[in-house]
Amino acid sequence: MPRVHPRPKTPADVRSLARTHTGMAIAILAGIARNTKAAAAARVAAANCLLERGWGKSLQPVGGADGENEIQITIRKIIDSTADAPADPDTDPNANTP
Repeated sequence: MPRVHPRPKTPADVRSLARTHTGMAIAILAGIARNTKAAAAARVAAANCLLERGWGKSLQPVGGADGENEIQITIRKIIDSTADAPADPDTDPNANTP
């Protein structure tokens, strides 16, 4: 099995340099989205990218429509009643005998 290495963090200076091109990248995406001669898939991808950058990704519903198949969370507390019970010398060889 190949070893999986975590992806190294991008150095802050590289992120900073990339962010200096934000305006240009937005302009390119907007240009693609507006270009009627561009492929429809490219226009949709550019428009989606712009919307996600500006407004965030849309929320995905978890349950069904109209509350069908709702997710229910049940929290139960399990109490170990044997933890507080005194040791039984008849069944527990480690119990203290008087």
